[in-house]
Amino acid sequence: MSLLVFNKLLGIFCTVALGWAAGRMRWLGEPAGGMDPARLLGNTAFYIFVPALLFRATARMDPSTMPWTALLAYFGPAAAYVLAVYAVQRWRQPPAAAGHDLEASERLAAQPATRAFAAVFGNSAQVGVPLVAALYGEAGLAIHVALISLHALVLLTLCTMLIELDLARARSLHEATASLWRTLTSTVRNAVVHPVTLPVLLGGLWNATGLALPGPVDETLALLGSAVAPLCLVLIGITLAYTDVATVRRAARRAFGTTLLKLLVLPALVLVAARWGFGLQGLALQVVVLMAALPTGSNALIFAQRYRVLEAEATTAIVLSTVGYVVTVTGWLSVLAWLGRRG
Repeated sequence: MSLLVFNKLLGIFCTVALGWAAGRMRWLGEPAGGMDPARLLGNTAFYIFVPALLFRATARMDPSTMPWTALLAYFGPAAAYVLAVYAVQRWRQPPAAAGHDLEASERLAAQPATRAFAAVFGNSAQVGVPLVAALYGEAGLAIHVALISLHALVLLTLCTMLIELDLARARSLHEATASLWRTLTSTVRNAVVHPVTLPVLLGGLWNATGLALPGPVDETLALLGSAVAPLCLVLIGITLAYTDVATVRRAARRAFGTTLLKLLVLPALVLVAARWGFGLQGLALQVVVLMAALPTGSNALIFAQRYRVLEAEATTAIVLSTVGYVVTVTGWLSVLAWLGRRG
């Protein structure tokens, strides 16, 4: 691993540590009583900064320059993997106990998609960009940036749809007058009028007009979008500081499983599909596999906080996968080098 990538990883840990220190010293207030500071920061990211990032990425996308084979080789298996992890989590999830109130049922219903998101969404910017730039230069970075442009659009939207379906199903079980039509309309409305889906749709509509974003608007969106990464890293530290040690320990077993899925299973699946399914070789194959091998991204926490479920587990998975990545990325680079020698 290059010194540049190591420094980036160290910078991530230092930013998380700063958030932890802020939480321990209660610079932002107490977690109990009034608005939880961690939840306030999470809501700020999810309702302001992430929509700006998604709208700008969609509005500025140029389909003619996209490496579509590489994109399909990554997002095809990644989407199938999300559905598989989600299905297993749904199957393993115990049924809601009798007497559960609506809020408890919704938290239970939100867990499968939340775990699936943490197991698929990688840290493509803070870790992925410097790694690919150091190893492959501008040619590799061009492919990686194309993957980044669709990363949140595809995976965040897919998991949002899954979780909104489950929430609609949970609500229907608590409504005596619920009907299939009401459930469907509620699901569609909540999935579309959503801080993830709506900016993507609006950005796509703007893109279809062929107009460039006005300069001040583009600069505003770029500035807001640039705040997502540091805010989420600080939020991870604050969440760790506000979460008691016993809760983190209970979450660690599940988080370790998520880490193994993210660092080992997803890249293996993408490697097989890209190499022998889509016929990718050389630079494109290496970039898509390394994209899949990235540690869990900080968006996993704000996704969990959006639905008020598994925050400690998502936080722990981010930290564990980032630590484990130091070892696993070396292994994946060795596998790719071996495949390169074989041709």
